[in-house]
Amino acid sequence: MSSPALRVAFAGTPEFAAVALDAILAAGHTVPLVLTQPDRPAGRGMKLQASPVKQLAQQHGIAVAQPHSLKLDGKYPDEAAAARDALLAAAPDVMVVAAYGLILPQWTLSLPRLGCLNIHGSLLPRWRGAAPIHRAIEAGDSETGITIMQMDAGLDTGDMLLIAREAIRPDDTTTALHDRLAALGARCIVDALAQAAAGALQATPQPAEGVTYAHKIEKAEAAIDWRQPAADIERRIRAFDPFPGTTFVLRNGKGQDDVIKLWRASVVPGSGVPGEVLQAEGDTLVVACGAQALALHTLQRPGGKRVAVSALLAALPTKAFKLG
Repeated sequence: MSSPALRVAFAGTPEFAAVALDAILAAGHTVPLVLTQPDRPAGRGMKLQASPVKQLAQQHGIAVAQPHSLKLDGKYPDEAAAARDALLAAAPDVMVVAAYGLILPQWTLSLPRLGCLNIHGSLLPRWRGAAPIHRAIEAGDSETGITIMQMDAGLDTGDMLLIAREAIRPDDTTTALHDRLAALGARCIVDALAQAAAGALQATPQPAEGVTYAHKIEKAEAAIDWRQPAADIERRIRAFDPFPGTTFVLRNGKGQDDVIKLWRASVVPGSGVPGEVLQAEGDTLVVACGAQALALHTLQRPGGKRVAVSALLAALPTKAFKLG
């Protein structure tokens, strides 16, 4: 016997959230209202673009609210009040939140009778915060997963309702791991909603030990420090793919410095002054690091596309360049 359908308000913005919303709709739940971030400029023309969640909601004829804030006493009180009125009119049994991007004040958390359930891309309490997928790869974690959490007023501090684990592969980028976790999160929230409808959800407080924070990824972190161990740099390359990428300065001996993005590399034996080019010929470019060396494989020059390192070396026949 299938569980009864719920009225589910949904709050989310990027593709990670859209995958979950699609699964909730496919499971037969009613979604009377979607909250998502305001449209943002994107692309070369910097035209306003709807979020993936808004686009999906519009395809299904679901009402959409896009407040800049939900704080009734904040900078946008009228928008917050309108969102509250929309939620009250939607009368949800539960709200599902996935990568929404706005803080939910207490009035929001208390409005649905079953509260707010969050789809978080880590095994809490490890990697609370904004960038759990990136930071797990960067740190060299061997596994991560999805935690369905009962939201409270803290930063990812609520009770755990459901946990699913996912191995982190040695070649995982944030793009690849994100897609697997998005699919896993979608399956988990459908399961959690079925349990909630049946009154079978069991809450477990997060342990006090093992708390870490996944701070937001900043563009300033992109610059490679060759003094770091090669293994650390290689993990960061994968963690920062697709955003913000990792970069180094190429000084090619012609009075021109290019900021090069490095998208794929591997750790190899080698030693030298950090940043020293140990080998540069054919399809091989090896750079000394603080420990061991990196063989660079896929790069991108300003305004160009991702290419194999051989294309870069062919464009610089003198090989008389240094890395900064």
